[in-house]
Amino acid sequence: MVLNRKRLHLCFVGNILGRNSKYAPSQGQIIADLFAKEDVEVSCVSSKINRAARLAEIIQTLIKGAKAFDCVLLDTFSGLSFITADVTSLICRVLKVPIVMVLHGGNLPQFIRKHPRWTKRVFNRANALVAPSPFLAEKIGVLGYEIKVIPNVIDLANYPFRERSAIAPKLIWMRSFHRIYNPEMAIKVLAKLREIEPGATLTMAGTDKGLETKVRKMAKEMGLSDAVRFAGFLDPEGKLTEFSKADIYINTNRVDNMPVTVVEACALGLPVVATNVGGLPYLISHGENGLLVPNEDVGSMVKNIKILLENPELTKKISQNGRNLAEKSAWKTVRPELEALFSKLLASRQKTFKAKVIDYKC
Repeated sequence: MVLNRKRLHLCFVGNILGRNSKYAPSQGQIIADLFAKEDVEVSCVSSKINRAARLAEIIQTLIKGAKAFDCVLLDTFSGLSFITADVTSLICRVLKVPIVMVLHGGNLPQFIRKHPRWTKRVFNRANALVAPSPFLAEKIGVLGYEIKVIPNVIDLANYPFRERSAIAPKLIWMRSFHRIYNPEMAIKVLAKLREIEPGATLTMAGTDKGLETKVRKMAKEMGLSDAVRFAGFLDPEGKLTEFSKADIYINTNRVDNMPVTVVEACALGLPVVATNVGGLPYLISHGENGLLVPNEDVGSMVKNIKILLENPELTKKISQNGRNLAEKSAWKTVRPELEALFSKLLASRQKTFKAKVIDYKC
């Protein structure tokens, strides 16, 4: 069953900050833009950077547009962002607009356990709960919620594949400079790697969330100033440029779910060496499409980087299989799953809410 896309109006709610420079696009924004190319009418809210202004615009948009929206898709995170989920879901319930909560963030299971009554009240308003990885579906599902797994999306056409086999020790790290992403570990890995590979280099890219100055100082104190380059926030063009220069992507997170940056690296052919936390073991099969190391284990990460450097055939296999992994997040793969979900919700809405009739093609 395929939706008649010209009759569908979707409202994407969350941090649509990627409309501003120096901010990465959220999954809601990416999916909205892809649907818009296919004649689906989309509304996105909010791109305001100030949290209070963003919430105010979300409230205003939902109240004014409720009659037009066939479905609201809400990117749902833990922490202060959960207030947005509470307010949005309440408005949708009162105005009888179907809402799909798309769950994000490796900290969400812990947040639910800490705030069981609050999260239960909010989740019970959802018409459907979606998670981008089996990790979240499993960890939250055991708490009594039915969750559908639909992967995060990348527009695969924007990620040209280059196979890696015989590689150089050119590392790239790209996340926000925040404690959960453990940027200090990347510096430690480079320092230890250069003991056996003196020419090893590291590019670090991302937005400063309080740790960049510390990491820069750390690199200088360890004598790595000439080996580390800080590339700042990377727009799509900058990302392709920097990733094309590198041969290995390192992921040092302490907490993670289904990191899009890892999928992007795989799409471009970069072999990934990642900490074995959160959703990473659900995404990466060690020795097949990437390499996993214990959390905080600098020595193990260096050892696995060395394995890639010394084994071109293994590196080639991981590079190729990484691209296969990324193809599971391609729009052509994910879109039918989303459309099937919308078809089910909208069919139910016709019976429950007596809304306008939506045409389908079978």
